[in-house]
Amino acid sequence: MGVADLLNATRELIEPAHRAAIDRLSPELRHVAGYHIGWWDEQGRPRRGGQGRFVRPALALGCARAAGGHAHDAVPMAVATELVNDFSLLHDDVIDGDAVRRERPAAWTVFGLSEALLTGDALLAVAMALVGPAGVRTLADALLDLCHGQASDLAFVTRPEVSLAECMTMAENKTGALLGAACELGALAGGAREVHVFREFGTRLGLAFRLTDDLRSLTADLACRRKSLPVVAALNSGTQVAVLLAESLNGEPDPAAEADLVEQTGAREWALREADRQVELAFAALGHGATPELRLLADLSVGRGR
Repeated sequence: MGVADLLNATRELIEPAHRAAIDRLSPELRHVAGYHIGWWDEQGRPRRGGQGRFVRPALALGCARAAGGHAHDAVPMAVATELVNDFSLLHDDVIDGDAVRRERPAAWTVFGLSEALLTGDALLAVAMALVGPAGVRTLADALLDLCHGQASDLAFVTRPEVSLAECMTMAENKTGALLGAACELGALAGGAREVHVFREFGTRLGLAFRLTDDLRSLTADLACRRKSLPVVAALNSGTQVAVLLAESLNGEPDPAAEADLVEQTGAREWALREADRQVELAFAALGHGATPELRLLADLSVGRGR
């Protein structure tokens, strides 16, 4: 089975529970949520395609199986992680002013700021109900980390200096925490005793994803002065090019030229090496719990097997 087959199988398995979860919302918020997910257009007409990749649910199901359980037992946990992901995306689009999500207008540009934020809040509430008492602490801790990471990311924009260690912590909180929670929740549903190793596995994969995704969005991040991992690595490279990059970032934006400067510092190569290292650490934490399914998802996290 390839990664596309795995993600499609995940979508098919969780879709009934996913739709049932969205049906718990009020009609107004349900409409916004379904649009954001990609199930229908702004008028509520059904559409195909344009949905997320369902990586977090796939990790939850895969970790349940790796723990010796059945994927069906982890479906509520898997749906919850996708709801939390959509909650964060709805809010992030508002915070960042991003007008496009999944190649069409972001929900807040179609339905309004208040409606998008309320829908995100409602998705979070349903997610908490789905994980039940056993998973609430795991999800709550991940949400706190996510908020800490988002706050740091915003603060870094106006800070003249950010260390690479600070940026790695931000990325671990903003991206790694939710993937770690997805893996831990799945393992919990699968009956694992040592769920912390699954959390470590997911957190490391989250960092690997963040590193490679930051490379893909490098020019866009530079345009809005976001200090992503490759940018911070470049600024802290100790090279003469790093000095030129810092001077440019203090002036008028020139994202294409600045992206070239980031490349010249060797930050791209560092990010790719570090992503591979994080994947190695992820499987080292998991030990004998590694499965071909989880290795496929790990490849996806660093841009292989797309």
